[in-house]
Amino acid sequence: MGTLATIWKRSNAMAAVGEGNGICEIDPYALRGLPNDGVYFYSKKIDNSRLVRQLDPAASRECWSAVGAAALLLMLGASIIAPKLALVRTGYQLESLKTERQVLLDKRRELDVREATMLSPARLNDIAKAHNLTSPMSGQITHLDGQNSTAGYASNQTPTVPGGR
Repeated sequence: MGTLATIWKRSNAMAAVGEGNGICEIDPYALRGLPNDGVYFYSKKIDNSRLVRQLDPAASRECWSAVGAAALLLMLGASIIAPKLALVRTGYQLESLKTERQVLLDKRRELDVREATMLSPARLNDIAKAHNLTSPMSGQITHLDGQNSTAGYASNQTPTVPGGR
């Protein structure tokens, strides 16, 4: 052993005063001893540098089996937790897609209202009056649907406007 404990026994915890004349008086100011006050440790230097530890093949097997068991438990835990995490992630994606769908529907309604406003007949008449546009005359319209065989084919002709220009 590197250390050795030595215990010094005392018969009385209080210090005796006046042992020379045979009268034993107890000192009222003496304190009790501390726990393990009489224990002294001696250390001895030990040199183990020349010792070589022998390999134990059973310990190596035990270590690798413990590593394998830990890896197996890790894989089992991951296989239990992974589907739950995927379910939570899918839930978050679903909620974000629902909010995105609602935003797109709101934009679509806004664009439909804007389109209806832009294509309203009253607005188109106001724009036509602002640009001095009039309704076409009967001779200015050429139907290209192929049912009217007497009307020729379309050509780039300058339309004649009655009343001037």
